[in-house]
Formats: sequence, C-alpha cells, structure tokens
Amino acid sequence: MEKEFWKPGNMLYPLPAIMVSCASENRRPNIITVAWAGTVCSDPAMVSISVRKERYSYDMIKESKEFVINLVTKELVKKADYCGVRSGRDIDKFKEMGLTPIKGTLAMAPLIGESPVSIECKLKKIILLGSHDMFLAEVVSVAVDKKYMDQTGKFNLNKSDLIVYSHGEYYGLGEFIGKFGYSVKKKK
Repeated sequence: MEKEFWKPGNMLYPLPAIMVSCASENRRPNIITVAWAGTVCSDPAMVSISVRKERYSYDMIKESKEFVINLVTKELVKKADYCGVRSGRDIDKFKEMGLTPIKGTLAMAPLIGESPVSIECKLKKIILLGSHDMFLAEVVSVAVDKKYMDQTGKFNLNKSDLIVYSHGEYYGLGEFIGKFGYSVKKKK
C-alpha cells in the first residue's frame, strides 16, 4: 500500500459536532458549535472542549467556569451549523434559531431543550495550546430527553439520529455493526 505524507494536521475524524451553551454575569446566554471535544476520564466523569481565544464564548466560559455540552441530532444540524458560523456578539442565537434555554443545575449556563443529551460541566483547568485552548471540565450533571426512554427505563440514545462532523462535513450515523466486546463474546 502506498501512502502520501502531508504536513502535521488534525485528521482524527469523525467527531461529534456539539453545541456548547454558556453564559456569564454580564452577557446573554450563547451557543458555540465545536467539534474539538471528547471524553477524557470516566471516574470522575470529565470532558474537554477546545475553543479559540477570539471566540465570544471563550471569555464567558473562562469567567463563569461552566458550560453545557448539548448533543446534536439530524433535526438540529442546520441550527448547530448556524451557531458555529455566527457570533453571539452580534445576535441572540437561542432566539434566532428558536432554541429553548432551560435552567439546569449550573448557576448560569443553560441547557438546550431540543438536545437529546445535555452534559453540565464545571471548568477545572484551561490548558493553553496554540490556535485553541482546551477547557478541561468535570461533568456535574447529565440531562436526557425522556422521549428516548423505553418502558423498561433504558435510554435509547442511538434512536435520536445523532450526527458527526468529518473533514468539514456533517453526517448521520450509519448502521449498527456490533456491541462493545462482541469480538470476544462466546457463541452459544
């Protein structure tokens, strides 16, 4: 197999495209769409998002020390894209996109009511990296949309039509392939 070598760059795709909601003392709530996000620890539950310093939400998160990660569905993808290309300095994204800010457990940052999962986060550390700084945060609460709960109490997140971001494009998730550990599961 022949490979072509490129200069160093981020090609770790696909990634979840998420809407991060935030607020601070003297600013209205805002939404920023990011793809640089991930799980970093399970106990305690911790996540990271990376944001450019010049983004309107950067200082809001830095000041309030909190934010909410809201998962994006096919139904929300156009709104998520809009929230990623328009600045909250100029517009109220909740109002423009018809999204519902919902009070959660945090002091300021609202959840997005239309998201199937909203992960409330308390900032632990800012890691200065270069083009983006990483906000390392502990998960303090997770809110889920009850419409994805079945009669047995199981949350069916994969029925919410989540999307991913890959090299500048959005995609729906594909078909079910297997379950964690299926490669070593004993056949009956």
